[in-house]
Formats: sequence, C-alpha cells, structure tokens
Amino acid sequence: MYFRILNDSDSGEFSYLLADHTQDAVLIDPRARDIPVLLALLAERDLRLRWVLRTHQHDALHPHEPGLLTKLGAPLVQGEVAQTSLPFGEGMIRVLATPGHTRGCLSFAWRDRVFCGGLLAVTTCPHQSYPHAPQDLWDSVMQKVFTLADETLLFAGHEQHARAVSTVLEQRRWHPYFSGLTRDEFLAQMDALSQRSVPPPFFEE
Repeated sequence: MYFRILNDSDSGEFSYLLADHTQDAVLIDPRARDIPVLLALLAERDLRLRWVLRTHQHDALHPHEPGLLTKLGAPLVQGEVAQTSLPFGEGMIRVLATPGHTRGCLSFAWRDRVFCGGLLAVTTCPHQSYPHAPQDLWDSVMQKVFTLADETLLFAGHEQHARAVSTVLEQRRWHPYFSGLTRDEFLAQMDALSQRSVPPPFFEE
C-alpha cells in the first residue's frame, strides 16, 4: 500500500492519496490548487487514478473547483450517489451516506480505515462553522461510524491542530460533542453554536 497525506496548514484541510499493490489509486478530497503536486505523485510511482472522491464540497464558494478537478482524469464521486461500492485494485471501496455536515456528505471505507471528511470535525471546517443538519449528523455518527470496530482508523477532512487520524474507540469515548451526550443534549449544543456563529452565505452539499 502507498499512502500520502497532504495538509494545508492555513485552513487545516486534508487530502489523501491511497494506492494498493495493483497500482490503482484514489484521491480523497483533493484541492484544485494541488493538482500539479498530485499529478507528480501519481506519475512518480506510475499509479493509475481510478476515482476522485469528495466527502463533501463547498463549490458555491469555489465554483471552478469541480471543473478543475476533471484535469485529474478520473471520475468524480460526490454528493448523493447511487453507488454503494467502487472497484479499487482487487477490492472495493464502500460508499457510506453520512449527511449532516452538509446535505450530501459521504464517507469512504477501505479495509481498516474510513475517510469521513467533516463528520467529526464539528466546528473546524474553514467554510462552515456548524453543521447544516445536526439531526442527520448525530444519526450518521452514531449509526454509521460509532458502530464500526473500535480499531477502525478515522481520517478527517480538516482539523484545527493538523491531526489527521484517530480511531472509533477514541472518538466514541472522548469526542467533545458526541461522547457522553444524549441526542437532545447534542442538538441543544448545536443550536447554541449556531446562535453564536456567523452563518455561511449558503450551505453546500
């Protein structure tokens, strides 16, 4: 396996390049401004890019982003999609519908890891400081993530302190917004957060 993490230290955003022994590769949450670097990384190891996977997007703020990402030369998977799995190497990537941070959030599961974008980074998205749909977010976390094996690795789409990875066990026990709270308590906290925050000009999928 080949795995690279790209982090923007200003915004806290993460992108991931994942490849297996067949030379198949996927990019998760790539940024258009990083395309030259990403293409160089792919070429360096003669990797075949199969998919460009986006856990969520704010394209109303960055309207040229989807068009620029087509230069990577692979199908773009984002938003509300029909696929529940994507062929990758000799296996599959599972596509999980995990709405909440935005309406059409997805998470992508492969082997022992899940790339979950802004799902657990409740207040750290540089483009949106609170969830679009807190009720859906709670359900996505509790039903799709916290039911996974304790040792499952969780990779974030953005973090304030540049921490990319944690585990299901850690987040289930110590997440500041999900651990030890009831659903109603969580929603009350999100309501208070939304009252203190300046809302984005529009929500994106």
